[in-house]
Amino acid sequence: MLIGEVARRSGVAAKTLRYYEDIGLIERPSRDASGYRDFGESVLGCLAFIRSARAVGLTLGEIRGIVALHDDGKVPCGHVLELLRSRAAEVDETIRQLRELKADLDRLVEQAVTFDPADCDPDRICHLLGRP
Repeated sequence: MLIGEVARRSGVAAKTLRYYEDIGLIERPSRDASGYRDFGESVLGCLAFIRSARAVGLTLGEIRGIVALHDDGKVPCGHVLELLRSRAAEVDETIRQLRELKADLDRLVEQAVTFDPADCDPDRICHLLGRP
């Protein structure tokens, strides 16, 4: 398959395919007589894996490590499980931080609705933020 067909069938842009090739995430395809990339069908499975891994927040470096394990004939599932656990912990921390931020925002809104703009200090940019 030429790069355009791979892009169409996989939903991955041709530019991204070339990038993945450059960083070793997908195998370099053979070239046809005209020098065009000639991808095999297996690239579609690899791209589907990459998209799934990206969807759960794995980095390209992490994905490259998983692919390298697979290419070395190793079963990467244990490594993937650890990455997923780590990612889940990161998401938990982000949720905790977002809840904290939400509580702060709610407090600011509550204070703001009772604040009289006539009491604004003209030397301050906004009375709602940066209050002492």
